[in-house]
Amino acid sequence: MLNSSIRLSVDIGGTFTDVVLENGDVVISTKVLTTYKAPENAIIEGMSYVCKKSGVDPSHISQIIHGTTLATNALIERRGAKTALITTKGFRDVIEMRTESRFEQYDLNLTLPDPLLPRNFRYTIEERMQADGKVLIPLNHQKLDLLIDKIKAAGFESIAVGLLHSYANDTHERMIAKALAQRIPEAMVSLSSQVSPQMREYERFNTTIANAYIKPLMKSYLSRLKGRLAKEHANCPIFLMHSGGGIISLENAAEFPVRLIESGPAGGAVFAAHIATRHGLDKVLSFDMGGTTAKICLIKNQTPKTARVFEVARTYRFKKGSGMPISIPVIDMVEIGAGGGSLAQIDSMRQIRVGPESAGSEPGPACFKRHGTRPAVTDADLILGKLDPTNFAGGTIRLDALASEKALKLHLGNTLEVTAQIAAFGLSEVVDENMANAARVHAVENGEDLSEFTMIAFGGAAPLHAGRLCEKLGIRRMLVPTGAGVGSAIGFLYAPFSFEANRSQFMRLSDFDAKAIKLILDELKSEATAFVRSCNALAPIEAEYKVYMRYSGQGWEIPVQLTNAQAEAPDLDTYQALFEREYELLFGRIVDGMDVEITVWSVNATTPAQTVAPVQTIQTLRSLSTEKTRELFDPSLEAVTTAAELPRSTMNPGSQIAGPAIITEDETTVIVPASRIATTLADGSIDISEKERPYVS
Repeated sequence: MLNSSIRLSVDIGGTFTDVVLENGDVVISTKVLTTYKAPENAIIEGMSYVCKKSGVDPSHISQIIHGTTLATNALIERRGAKTALITTKGFRDVIEMRTESRFEQYDLNLTLPDPLLPRNFRYTIEERMQADGKVLIPLNHQKLDLLIDKIKAAGFESIAVGLLHSYANDTHERMIAKALAQRIPEAMVSLSSQVSPQMREYERFNTTIANAYIKPLMKSYLSRLKGRLAKEHANCPIFLMHSGGGIISLENAAEFPVRLIESGPAGGAVFAAHIATRHGLDKVLSFDMGGTTAKICLIKNQTPKTARVFEVARTYRFKKGSGMPISIPVIDMVEIGAGGGSLAQIDSMRQIRVGPESAGSEPGPACFKRHGTRPAVTDADLILGKLDPTNFAGGTIRLDALASEKALKLHLGNTLEVTAQIAAFGLSEVVDENMANAARVHAVENGEDLSEFTMIAFGGAAPLHAGRLCEKLGIRRMLVPTGAGVGSAIGFLYAPFSFEANRSQFMRLSDFDAKAIKLILDELKSEATAFVRSCNALAPIEAEYKVYMRYSGQGWEIPVQLTNAQAEAPDLDTYQALFEREYELLFGRIVDGMDVEITVWSVNATTPAQTVAPVQTIQTLRSLSTEKTRELFDPSLEAVTTAAELPRSTMNPGSQIAGPAIITEDETTVIVPASRIATTLADGSIDISEKERPYVS
């Protein structure tokens, strides 16, 4: 019997496209290789498979939720539209001058990333707003007409407009947009006052340029996708996952594609937060490792940490400031070029380096037999015994161990004078240490001790590496939930409809104006609510309020959460106390006698979170045994061991198996190190704990 609400979620990754069909309590999923030239082809292939397997016609699907890395990849690979920037006279080179910070202090050959647009694509106009929104120099319309003639003659597809202090007064930007619409109606236009209405012109201009740069590409893709789905009779509404962890309409996504940059990883964080809520976990390290990248996110009190600015395309791994800043609401996570397809090489110091270059799905790792010749992480996993060559991706992809061995020997082993297996061990340890180091740095930056956290591992490659990662980080417990291999796509189904509206408006607490504050927050609430209503006209909507505050003279601010009552009736003493509490938690002390400033105001409108039933405790535990075994290289012992191998489907609630063990399923493989014991919980999640501290019901 068909459910009246059948939903499909799709996550396009760098290597695999994950497709999940939810029909009531039944969830069917699959992984297909991403088709780069036409990503919609992989979606149609995956949808056909899950619909056929579940006996559902595509015409019965009521909702499709989509997340993608296409926007991110377009920025990284610099393959967006021909884009122009119009900015205030004198500020043409802001995106090239950056913030003048040296992210690598002692590197004499420091290389800064090239700006997204060359200098001859950046144009200036005579006008000027003050920081308080007052007009200092009126817009010169005669010169604007001449400028538009130049831009039209150059044949730009997309135009970014970023004027100084337009977050305080957007009148001039709107005038330019109106003139462009009249004179160059075929060009797409992005205004900084709409894309990112926040102070700091470098971040704001860069975000607006990024939006304009990928807008034609994403509009074209989303239009094609809608058409292809309609041909398959899937005429339901299509929604997009945005980087802040919520869902927006296809139309809004096409207008503001920069908000899609971290859409896939955001779905993973939502998935991990859902699992954390189900298990009552307050401190969680989300670990999502796919075919191209690994993502690490801190989740406290069942809520992922968020930020207002993040970077893409970093030229120096882990180095803040070495990438392209994007100033939009985003779930705060660390992304590392360390996935199953990440390629390894030997550097000039005879050390193994892994990533960020990836084999992706074309050609893929050497073992995929798609003309890839360089060793990837998946090749190492295969040689170390973590993968079954006949049952990868549910048997849809046969792996060639000889090709992996040849690639490892040729590119690593011969130079280091070691066997292919030792080369695979070295490759695996390097990638695991890279991920562990990223997690340590992220935890330290947030003042957290990872030994107090539980890891939640998902993504096709994460369960293969998570056990070793826990050993390195001193994490005593991890969970591998059901559907882990397609966790991000499942996370889309848990995500609320939401939109966060931000605005920069400077106010010192010494000039506290309760009426002005209430007006700002009410306007932002209306703006955010309108976006959510465009997706769901009937659902109840909740508002979440946040202000960003700092001591006078400081360069950066910290987020301070407000309750509804504190937003409705602003109070000076309350705001001061809230800031001091958050500041002391983060830095260990407050600064007496110094004025406090509010720089950014934020309202997130969201539909209520789904009700999550807690997981029941296990009453009876029983040890499993299996005659099937596999040779598995244990990195902690630096030796090959004999590991028990069993399908996950045979592990009922209460089942336990001690490591070393290999638990197989279609979309991933769970490796249980010799130091751990695995227990199946009531919801099907696998709890992997230290043998000295096993799961106890």
